[in-house]
Amino acid sequence: MAADFKRRFWICLVITIPILVLSPLIQEFLNLADTLAFAGDKYILWAFSTAVFIYGGFPFLKGFLNEAKSKSPGMMTLIALAVGVAYIYSSAVVFGLSGKFFFWELATLIDVMLLGHWLEMKSVMGASSALEELARLMPSQAHKVISGSKTRDVPLDELSAEDRVLVKPGEKVPADGNVVEGQSSVNEAMLTGESSPVAKNKGSQVIGGSVNGEGSLTVEIHKTGSESYLSQMTELVKQAQASKSRSQNLADRAAFWLTLIAIGSGTLTLVLWLTVFDQGFVFSLERMVTVMVITCPHALGLAVPLVVAVSTVLSAMNGLLIKDRNNFEKARRIQAVLFDKTGTLTKGEFGVTDIVVLSNMERDRLLKYAASVESHSQHPIANGISTAAKSTFPVKSFKSIPGKGAEGKIEGKDIKAGTRKR
Repeated sequence: MAADFKRRFWICLVITIPILVLSPLIQEFLNLADTLAFAGDKYILWAFSTAVFIYGGFPFLKGFLNEAKSKSPGMMTLIALAVGVAYIYSSAVVFGLSGKFFFWELATLIDVMLLGHWLEMKSVMGASSALEELARLMPSQAHKVISGSKTRDVPLDELSAEDRVLVKPGEKVPADGNVVEGQSSVNEAMLTGESSPVAKNKGSQVIGGSVNGEGSLTVEIHKTGSESYLSQMTELVKQAQASKSRSQNLADRAAFWLTLIAIGSGTLTLVLWLTVFDQGFVFSLERMVTVMVITCPHALGLAVPLVVAVSTVLSAMNGLLIKDRNNFEKARRIQAVLFDKTGTLTKGEFGVTDIVVLSNMERDRLLKYAASVESHSQHPIANGISTAAKSTFPVKSFKSIPGKGAEGKIEGKDIKAGTRKR
């Protein structure tokens, strides 16, 4: 829909240029009536305007029919009413009725509304990219354990509960389940916000989409498809996209009342000019059309979608997952924010902040020893240590110890890097 509104907007915008040039009111305003006017120009003006009305106004006319069927007039009804009255009246003037043209008002109104709805659809597409990012968290295949240590690569949709899969170091967990064999640490930051890798061993729960660390894990699957944690997150994002914010609901209610006001004020204008002011029907009809066209709020059709688009883009840029737009709007009244863990306030990247030397070794040399061993590990903390050193030593006999650290030989010395756990 975003691409459709975009295409309609640009095509109608181009056609609007000759409509403005051929409109008598614009010509008089620019003092170019004698220069730009020519015989038969009103028929060309009508042809261009008809193209904009049919092609550009189609989404709004279709929306008007849908709102009429549901008996809930809103913005589409208001737009269709304004452009419909302007087109029908102006066409009647072209073919003999005494009056003025409203073609340029019709064209610019359609352009503005197409732009507003394009921006709104674009914001929805921007929110949909969050769903795409969530979908990318899952691997395309899994190593299904067939018998013993034998595995076979299968698509995720072939996995079912109680199947066992092998998750190798650095790979993504294909589905929710429990570890039945192996030790490792798993990065769940993209799913839970937990910046530190979580140690996993036999009996630990793992989430589909999380990234395995340095050890191999055999996982027995418990949840697949719509029951998985990631699928439930995706469903929350879909619900947030489908929901409307308070501002959008307010705009819809305003459009409903403005539709009634437009019809009522237009009818009242016609009646007053005909009866009270004793004017002719053509004069009174022109005033009625003017009132009904002016009543359609150009700004309302553009401002609300623009706010939604900007807020959605800014949220996505800052990594915010909006579950409820109404609560997102209420966030402007927040005065304090409480965080349940320090990891939430970090970048999620590890680094070296302090070096404590318990011997006569130089600080830089100690860091170089540790970084040399850790440079062979895939653990996030190991990456932070190895990045902190300017250079490293060659390492022999490297061995990773899941859940504890790593070791290796450097210059004939046994170097161990890890925790104090035995």
